Order: sequence, then structure tokens, then C-alpha cells
Amino acid sequence: MLPTLEAADLPADAIEVGRIADAWGIKGWFKVLPHSASPEALFSSKRWYLLPPDRPMKASMPWTGALLLKIKEAKDHSDSVVATSLDIADRNAAEALRGARVFVPRSSFPTAAQDEYYWVDLIGLDVFNREGEAMGQVKELLSTGPQTVLVLTYTDTQAKEAERMIPFVAAFIDAVDLPGRRITVDWQADY
Repeated sequence: MLPTLEAADLPADAIEVGRIADAWGIKGWFKVLPHSASPEALFSSKRWYLLPPDRPMKASMPWTGALLLKIKEAKDHSDSVVATSLDIADRNAAEALRGARVFVPRSSFPTAAQDEYYWVDLIGLDVFNREGEAMGQVKELLSTGPQTVLVLTYTDTQAKEAERMIPFVAAFIDAVDLPGRRITVDWQADY
């Protein structure tokens, strides 16, 4: 049975940061699969917003709209995060949240260090090379293991949408201007 959680409006700057995988232990803890290898956003926010799973889960009760989950504690555990809330009393209540999508406000993310960026902040930025030629717009980022790659969309010479990939490493990235919504790269259109 779904625990009684406060209905809430999803903040305008809410970012999906993970998904509740299952209950963890018998005292109401639950396991969260973060969408990032560095889930600092889950640790920095004590107010998580839950939306129902994309697909209904057998063990959970369906609900509509956002629910507020007040986090008492969250910590690393192997390749996941485990957390507890004052609102989740036992394993049954934790199991009812299985599959819930976890959102936190972007404003509660920890401040990124110098020359570090949250991927969500890079999506949608326009990319230009040193000569001022438009390379495209950041559609997504891919982690290839040793480096991250910007995936750009652009219109090719036949007026078709195409993709271009640029490694997001200092050798090719000259500047990231978040307020100006622009990335400058050392890259050519014919690479």
C-alpha cells in the first residue's frame, strides 16, 4: 500500500535524477538507482519529488501527480544510493514506491567546481567553432568510458537533420558560456 505522502507541485526546475528500485532492509529504507555516476544531487536535497513509474509495477499502488518525499538520510551503497524518509515506516511502505521516478530541483544541486558542468546544463547549448561557424546544438551527452562526448544536431547541406559528435575534453573545448548558452570548440564541420 502506498504510504501517505504529501501531494506537491513539481518545481519548474525539477530534474529527474533516479528511480526507486526496491525496498532495502526491513526498516523503511529504499534503494535508488541514480541516473548519474556522481549522484550528489540526491545527497544535497532533502526534498525529493516522486512521479509514478512510466509503467505500473505489480507491487506498487498507482498514483497521479507529484508527491513530496522528505529525506531523512541518503548514502552511497555499492552502485546505488540507499535512503530513508520520515514518511516511510517499514519495508512494505518502501516496496510501494518501487519504480517511482525521483526528481530534485536544479537549484538544490551542489555548485559545480571550476570547469565542471552538469550534463543537464549543457543540453540545448549552441556550439560554434573558433571561426564562428555553427556546429549544431547539444542534443545529449554520451559517456564512452574514458571521456564524455557531445552529441549535436544540425542541418546538413541537403537540409536534413544530422548528428555530429565532439569529445568533451579540454583539447577540443575552448569555452563553455552557460549564461550565453554557447560552447566554443576547436573543431571543423568536415571532421
